Amino acid sequence: MHSVFRPGLVSISFRELAPQQIIDLVVANGLQGIEWGGDVHVPHGAIEVAETVGRLTRAAGLEVASYGSYYRFDDCDPELSDSTPDMKSVLATAVALGAPAIRVWAGRVGPEDISPELRASITGRAFAFAEAAAEKGIRLDFEFHEDTLTETPKSTISLLEGVNHPNARTLWQPPLQMSPADRLEGLEAVKPWMSNLHCNYFAQEAWPNIQPLKDGTEEWRKYLDVTKALPGERWILIEHVRDHSPHQFEEDAVALRAWLEKEWESGVTVFSKLI
Repeated sequence: MHSVFRPGLVSISFRELAPQQIIDLVVANGLQGIEWGGDVHVPHGAIEVAETVGRLTRAAGLEVASYGSYYRFDDCDPELSDSTPDMKSVLATAVALGAPAIRVWAGRVGPEDISPELRASITGRAFAFAEAAAEKGIRLDFEFHEDTLTETPKSTISLLEGVNHPNARTLWQPPLQMSPADRLEGLEAVKPWMSNLHCNYFAQEAWPNIQPLKDGTEEWRKYLDVTKALPGERWILIEHVRDHSPHQFEEDAVALRAWLEKEWESGVTVFSKLI
């Protein structure tokens, strides 16, 4: 049994565009779904907006892949622009959107610097959120990101083992601070807990020097080789586009579709053969 890879877009790649413009871009470029961001396009607690965006997405023949919230499980800090929103409002928004998963963040402190008390608090809150989301049929997916408790594969596994809930999973994207070889090793380690892939290609350790996705073809084929034996369905979502350019997104979508077409030819199932 092999993975069912489904191609899509993370909407925060185009924060400056309206939801309908993003939907039109995704349809025009042959992708199948969208992870909607909670900071601009579907704000936390904006239930009517969520219902409208979900309806527009499905009317265009697309799926809501996930709700990209900015819930962090730590205490709110009024001096931070991304202070943690309310858990109940995030969950209600995901329900209104029709999202099968919610992207969340494991605090804002790395595993080497966090206090035992804050680690325990984040772990406990994550269990409670995973439980509440499960009752709504929604999965909880941790952002795989530096300066959080999912900064490394080891810390990610430690967090998920601490949460100890089958509804809590992790996303994966190539960590900027790691070499390609270490990325592959880390992907192999977190694979049993992995849900969706966020797909991008940066110049090594050079944020925000985003590169065309086709330049990362050799590297990404190795990542797909690691994940393709996993059972079930997962999204591979383009996140970040060079210069926020729709033309570059068109090129990136061509690259992503080409990768999946090759996987199709080699015997790996995709949702539908991409033309």
